[in-house]
Amino acid sequence: MADRRLQVFHAVARQGSFTRAAEALFMTQPAVTFQIKQLEEQFNTRLFDRGHGRVTLTPAGELVMAYAEKILGLGEEMEARVAEMTDDLSGVLHLGTSTTIAGYWLPALVAGFKQRYPRVVPRVAVGNSQLIESRVADRTLDVGLIEIVSENPTIDRRAAGQDELQVILAPNHPLARATALTATDLASHPFIHREPGNAIRDLSDQFFASAGIAPEELPIAAELGSLAAVKHLTALGFGYAIASHAAIRQEIAEGSLVSVPLAPRLYTPLEVIVLKDKFRSRLVNTFADFVTAEIARLSFSPA
Repeated sequence: MADRRLQVFHAVARQGSFTRAAEALFMTQPAVTFQIKQLEEQFNTRLFDRGHGRVTLTPAGELVMAYAEKILGLGEEMEARVAEMTDDLSGVLHLGTSTTIAGYWLPALVAGFKQRYPRVVPRVAVGNSQLIESRVADRTLDVGLIEIVSENPTIDRRAAGQDELQVILAPNHPLARATALTATDLASHPFIHREPGNAIRDLSDQFFASAGIAPEELPIAAELGSLAAVKHLTALGFGYAIASHAAIRQEIAEGSLVSVPLAPRLYTPLEVIVLKDKFRSRLVNTFADFVTAEIARLSFSPA
């Protein structure tokens, strides 16, 4: 119920950038600029100093920021208190997930929760794990399901499970018959990588770095933001990729891809995050508890 202009102002102040705030809010940059302009016209003063690629708060902006924190927090508390006067959970749940979790975990999680609480309306945003983490920190999402271990001090994280990362290859790839693959085994072959900010990209880079191979030394065939595109290009034989086991089960069963474990084995965490210092409604706490338990039940690492 809080003024949308205050929500946008809060995001710009936290991000220090109109562009990053627009990305976090899934808005266009002109729309963010318009909201800030309206707020500055209302107060008849500048709220941000703009320069050197970053925006900073003016003294008036600092004052507005302090009140925005209070207003946004009180608005959420009011909605939660009213909702908790009823026995049945209801309302909109703002949920963000990584692309892999959205495609291969989320349907079962949402279906299970909706069976228990049919009046809840999940409103889902999908992005890479870093973006979802930033949106939870900016209060634009209630709960995040991500594949990184958050180190943000404002985030309350719950380790829900893990999934194994494996090498995926076309069946006729020279490495397809291997029983396990080291960083050295892979280093000379074309690599189909994920986009910057993707959790699997970060883990893959760490895997090679731990073997003394810098990411820039790898022969990159492509960098893709779509997991579907990664799997398709891999199946066509343009290189190998590294993917979550949950995301490749169908292709392995169909025979369009082959998977090989990494040596040493590599796992991606499955984390549930909420804002640590935020007044959390019963709906948010109930959903976070439910998905943490369900991911732990459903997740497994192939032997």
